[in-house]
Amino acid sequence: MQQSRRSILLASFAVALAWGAAAPVIASPSESVAARPSAQEWSATLRAARGQTVYFNAWAGDEGVNRYIAWAAVELRKRYGVELVHVKVNDIAEAVTRIQAEHAAGRDRDGSVDLLWINGENFASLRQANLLHGPWTQTLPNFPLLNAAANPTLLRDFTLPTDGFELPWGTSRFTFFYDSAAVRSAPSDPSALLTWIRAHPGRFTYPQPPQFHGTSFLKQMLLAMTPDRERFRTPVAADFETRTAPLWRWLDAAHPYLWRKGRNFPASGPAQRRLLGDGDVDWAMGFNAAEGSRAIASAEFPASVRALRLSAGALTNSHFLAIPYNARQPAAARVTANFLISPLAQARKSDESQWGDASVLALPKLTAVDRAAFAALPRGPATLSDTGPVLDEPHPSWTQALEQAWIRRYRAP
Repeated sequence: MQQSRRSILLASFAVALAWGAAAPVIASPSESVAARPSAQEWSATLRAARGQTVYFNAWAGDEGVNRYIAWAAVELRKRYGVELVHVKVNDIAEAVTRIQAEHAAGRDRDGSVDLLWINGENFASLRQANLLHGPWTQTLPNFPLLNAAANPTLLRDFTLPTDGFELPWGTSRFTFFYDSAAVRSAPSDPSALLTWIRAHPGRFTYPQPPQFHGTSFLKQMLLAMTPDRERFRTPVAADFETRTAPLWRWLDAAHPYLWRKGRNFPASGPAQRRLLGDGDVDWAMGFNAAEGSRAIASAEFPASVRALRLSAGALTNSHFLAIPYNARQPAAARVTANFLISPLAQARKSDESQWGDASVLALPKLTAVDRAAFAALPRGPATLSDTGPVLDEPHPSWTQALEQAWIRRYRAP
């Protein structure tokens, strides 16, 4: 998840029925929960939500994502009488800009966005401006099922505490995909990858920053080359050039040997996947662990494609659901969000044939039936487990700083 490029600038950034439908619906896995806080209030929320329409602004750049949201819409209508409308955006910053414009115009009620899929800079921007509804996440009956104790990224977004204003609904790890027919020995660190690139001119590239996958590649490589990463948890300061020098040295050495000699770059992660599928390069990259296997199953990738994470760890983040401060239907938005973190919805989301996005749930907290449903999910030949070292996302200010520095170095006239 994966979410599209988040382009909001941070120039000012200084520094009863929740667990079943009105008539019980038997499903496998179930929508059962470990605890049912505020049952009376939640029942009132469900009554208020029935008949409401939720305008869910979400990235639409992946057909698996779009199919999953369409499935969720059918389930929400059937179980809760809530209509879910997927407002498809190429960049969630479009929705963020709309919320900001409504605030500037004094439209503090009946906003056009009821629920949105965000993280990183967009969350920081809206939270700083007090444009999010909340705190609300801990009022959800399914909230106790989250795996927050084992995965701190569920409660922190690019180092910033979510404070109940965002609900995690997926976890992503940066993953390389390579054609094992061409890459006989997969490199495990930046130095080995550079050696491979120089020995195979034109066969490697990465999406152009500030596109989301391209910027994520910059962060992945920088963190992998930096033993002491604590500095990246705090805002950018005067030591930016010193801290990022290893990344620029690596890129300077690699660019002459990239696809099109580093003069052009794919416009997006999907564009690079097409290059791999067409045999123009031997590598792609993404945040969805199942992306490679899904592409093999759909014949987008050759069967020889495999997945790789660097030994230093994988850039890891969670992606979230948030409710704008002026949402027209906040009750139905909460019902939608609660359903999307239910075992039923999370298992469907984890299924590679649907989306393949990693679950945010703590499996030991689930019923035996629900755990079995997750255990039965198949894993394709290019799918890695969600274990291994984690590289936490830097403070949001590093994203913009890296993008601007990359543009100055490699794109400025």
